[in-house]
Amino acid sequence: MRDPTTPDTSFRAASLLGSPLRRVVAVNVVLLAVLVSMSIGPGAGAQPTGAPLGGASRARGDYTMISGKTNTGNTNAVYVLDAANQELLAVRWDASRQKLVTVGYRNLDADAKAPPTR
Repeated sequence: MRDPTTPDTSFRAASLLGSPLRRVVAVNVVLLAVLVSMSIGPGAGAQPTGAPLGGASRARGDYTMISGKTNTGNTNAVYVLDAANQELLAVRWDASRQKLVTVGYRNLDADAKAPPTR
């Protein structure tokens, strides 16, 4: 039989050892709840799914990048082809402004549908 005047250290030690375990379990439960809520919620994408500002919605791009020289000057450019949306973009690096500068843009679908000219 235990002496009632001495404190029960076995219960105290068990509660201290269980406390970090309870914290880890609680954190895991919270993280699991966040993971489930993120997977159930609506997905987010880089392209808007609705028609932005009354325009037509865009398909997700299928990009190919090609480097090459431009026809003017001694500069290089990167040509970005979006095969899904039939668009071509040319950009070059402007060292003085430390940013990419658009050299040109072509809508390949519109070019293909245009009547031939001389």
